[in-house]
Amino acid sequence: MSDTDLGSLDAQTLAHLFESREASPLEATRAALERIERFNPDVNAYVYVDAEGAESAAKASARRWGQGKQLSPIDGVPVSLKDLTQVAGMPCREGSLTTSDALCDTDAPPARMLREAGAILLGKTNTPEFGWKAVTDNRVFGATANPWDTRLTPGGSSGGAAAAAALNMGVLHQGGDSGGSIRIPAAFTGVFGFKPTFGWTPQWPPAKEPSLSHLGPLTRTVRDAVSMLNVMGRYDYRDPYATRGQPECWGVDLDKGLTGLRIGYSADLGYAKVDPQIAERVREAAGRLEALGAEVVEVHPGFSSPLDTFRKLWFTASLEQWSQMDNHQRTLLDSGMVANAREAEPWKAVELFRALADRAELTQCLEHFNQEYHLLMTPSVAIPPFEINQEVPPGSDMRDWEEWAPFSYPFNLSQQPAASVPCGFTDNGLPVGFQLAGGKFDDVRVLRACHAYMEAHPPRFPSVPNPAQYA
Repeated sequence: MSDTDLGSLDAQTLAHLFESREASPLEATRAALERIERFNPDVNAYVYVDAEGAESAAKASARRWGQGKQLSPIDGVPVSLKDLTQVAGMPCREGSLTTSDALCDTDAPPARMLREAGAILLGKTNTPEFGWKAVTDNRVFGATANPWDTRLTPGGSSGGAAAAAALNMGVLHQGGDSGGSIRIPAAFTGVFGFKPTFGWTPQWPPAKEPSLSHLGPLTRTVRDAVSMLNVMGRYDYRDPYATRGQPECWGVDLDKGLTGLRIGYSADLGYAKVDPQIAERVREAAGRLEALGAEVVEVHPGFSSPLDTFRKLWFTASLEQWSQMDNHQRTLLDSGMVANAREAEPWKAVELFRALADRAELTQCLEHFNQEYHLLMTPSVAIPPFEINQEVPPGSDMRDWEEWAPFSYPFNLSQQPAASVPCGFTDNGLPVGFQLAGGKFDDVRVLRACHAYMEAHPPRFPSVPNPAQYA
């Protein structure tokens, strides 16, 4: 294997090499660590790396493969976890100056499940403070940069995981999505990101707004995402919102193709303003889906913007977080998060109750839509990546991130599965993604359609971080 860069391979290829003894988990882990050492100074995707622990775990994995006693198909595969997820033996700063460097003594469900499957836990990836916004910067670790142009944001809040996936600094990357935090950075960095049906990937401790939060993978391929979901997409009693019913294999239908699928395509959901180049790339992708055998029908799914509904829930979560802080801690918080919290202060309980009723109506509308259409296709994000360390594009009249990400949070409100699929680039070479969403518990079908597209139209990834592509 001297001519093969193990750090560039996917999970399935690595497992084959481990089984044939052409490569070992230790070699693959060292290759991943080497890529982190090379690339992370430019993009700041990882905020904590446990090289010693990873190598020790890889040696144990190599012994298991040598004895034919591997724990799972991802035994020995390098993975990362978002720095909102507790991992025993690693700190969990959550991007906040109000936290400490103390090491966690307990694995959250995804960390426990991945560890028990033999995956190699490399470290933690960057996130904004408590994951509150859709770009990735904080006052503890600074900003994560987009590998396609390091002057730009990779999106967020799982921006560190997305940048790591784009550069294959590890193979499988766990993210979290409460309003688009997997799909937005997946689109901005040109990787695959999947938000499962709510409750199918357990989390503990609960997120700040637990009814919106979904844990899921960011990877280079759908098969890799399935490999991760087959491990972390299992019930865990510690999550009070966890549900059962996950497929035995999340990828059972991956190779069925698109024939027979009816996809509703909406360019703007009837209310969103979309960058023309984004709109064009997504429209082209709709044509490709049709050429692959799907029936694609341009539709209006029938609901108005749920922005106010989402803000009622999201800003109230910020208020609850802010209210738990003492006066000194409040001075340490991200000013944007504080502004959200203070805006929610005068709201009455009945306003939140109405928002919950509006949420139920939206969910009912989308579930009704999925009785006629198997999937709903939209852009993933309305705009291309913009300058780093900004919440909205400089010079725009936007107030906050929800305005440039109108396609993602509706499906957190509805708790349905949704994915971002890379589908080309703008004229300036920046990634574009389209979104596919399905009805609740229809995750297998979403993954099937995403896989069919990506197999027919493989994405392109950056070979190195590009600091001055457009200078």
